[in-house]
Amino acid sequence: MQRRTFIQALAGAGLLGSLPLAATRALAATAGALSVDDLPALKGELTLYLGRGEGGLYENVLQAIQKRNPDFTLNIRRGVTAALANTIVAEAKAGVRRADIFWAVDSGAIGLVNDAGLARPLPADLTGQLKEGFRYDNWSPVTGRIRTLPYNTDKLTADKIPDSVMALPDSGLSIGWAPAYASFQSFVTAMRLLEGEKATGEWLKAMNKRGKNYAGELGVVMAVERGEVDVGFANHYYTLRLKAGKPDAKVALAFTNNDAGCLVNASGILALSEGDLPVNFIRYLLTREVQSYLATEAYEIPLVEGVATPEGLPALGTISPPKMDLTRLADLRPTLDLMRSVGVL
Repeated sequence: MQRRTFIQALAGAGLLGSLPLAATRALAATAGALSVDDLPALKGELTLYLGRGEGGLYENVLQAIQKRNPDFTLNIRRGVTAALANTIVAEAKAGVRRADIFWAVDSGAIGLVNDAGLARPLPADLTGQLKEGFRYDNWSPVTGRIRTLPYNTDKLTADKIPDSVMALPDSGLSIGWAPAYASFQSFVTAMRLLEGEKATGEWLKAMNKRGKNYAGELGVVMAVERGEVDVGFANHYYTLRLKAGKPDAKVALAFTNNDAGCLVNASGILALSEGDLPVNFIRYLLTREVQSYLATEAYEIPLVEGVATPEGLPALGTISPPKMDLTRLADLRPTLDLMRSVGVL
């Protein structure tokens, strides 16, 4: 969906849902993503803490929601996701609640707030719209991102790449990585939880001898495409965005099998204050219009049933990510300690 179409659909003149809420809930149970036309109008005021992400595309969504709902005021505090999560917890300890909603670009930050007991339960009809494996009682994933192995198509074919992330240090391939990048650290956290601290430490030591460092994962993908390295570690959308601007780019995606190398992480949102307004705001992010827009423009994976995955990415059901409670990725401190102890950071 092009941006103009999205803005028209989401922020257009029709302000009230075409279905009563009871009918909306029944439809959600059977048809996956709803349309914004099926939702109640938002009235009142909320404060959203918004983790930085996706080059202003989240901002486009928020502006369109506000334009569609003239009786709704959204105050936004922007910042680094992890810092905002820590702020919410610190404010709660001080007896203060300034945020009504928290939209984070990483589920680990959601886990930090949820573990502090600050998230409000969400209704089953809302969480029931989400794909199996992404349904949580106290927060809602919004879109997903899968860990991938972008590889240079002039140098390799996919069958030459191990399907186990643990085998990569001994593969003989030159590898690009971004250890200081938050997504990579979440990936290492998942590895630590799945494989254990000892095995993860040994993997990091071996990779540190072979890996070539980059500041971020877009840089990793661009280095792969230039042929500086054979393969890299990166979220899927960096490769898809590069290929969207350069269709003949010499890079493609490979996937590991049922390990941290193909973890599906998620951006997510939770309600911090009670009442219908925060919950109904969250409903807008799970609509067909918003999910399709983020899939088309940000190349993120829609997590509501019935919305197509980004072009160039296999269907989520054909990939074998590990089963994991994504909120466990909040346990980041042991990961950073481990990475420092082996000299990666």
